[in-house]
Amino acid sequence: MVKTQMNTSERIIVPLDVPDEDSAIALVDKLEQVTFFKVGLELFTSTGPKILDLLKSRQKRIFLDLKFHDIPNTIAGACRSAARYGVDLLTIHATCGTDALKAASEATQEEAAKVNIKPPKLIAITLLTSISSRQLAFDLKIPLELPEYALAMALMAQETGLDGAVCSPQEVAQLRQTCKDNFLLVCPGVRPTWADKGDQKRSLTPAQAIASGADYLVIGRPITAAADPQLAWQRICEELINVSG
Repeated sequence: MVKTQMNTSERIIVPLDVPDEDSAIALVDKLEQVTFFKVGLELFTSTGPKILDLLKSRQKRIFLDLKFHDIPNTIAGACRSAARYGVDLLTIHATCGTDALKAASEATQEEAAKVNIKPPKLIAITLLTSISSRQLAFDLKIPLELPEYALAMALMAQETGLDGAVCSPQEVAQLRQTCKDNFLLVCPGVRPTWADKGDQKRSLTPAQAIASGADYLVIGRPITAAADPQLAWQRICEELINVSG
């Protein structure tokens, strides 16, 4: 089932996949109407939390996509620190295992309560969208079929107290059916029909992903690499209107 409490435009998260603060500011300036931005490893490593403060000063929502992956004690410490940033979404690899996922959930809730802010939603990475079924089997030596593996990772995350999962659009319908409506599903690898798929192996259009049950769509290059990023974003929003309810 597709959630209806969000406006169509609020479902689109635009990644700031740029190398420095100046480039990030320039992109945010071009996309004044966008309300939700993703800060990943490249930009956060370059700027640190300064970029988060800048986005919050402009009343933007933040998806801090650092994909934590470590032992439980280290994960808990990282999540405590991240919780103090006041971001909306925070990612952790499901392959950390149940102990680390539980530690992440507990640490995030405790630290947010301690500093009296709303905790970020913890979102598990099921499988990177750049990985194909063949790579899962031959490179990673995982004997499960790709949809089965993604579902197993999402269920483990849900059972350990996480708020949602990142998955490719092609897995979202199965995850929505199994994990039900109170589990957030964030889909990267979304490409409009008029955009190049790039390195995304398991892609659908934005309308297809929303119709399948996605809550949020992470859409980068079709918007950020467009001649007119604001126009590209508006075009995608218009394409989603018919399926947003």
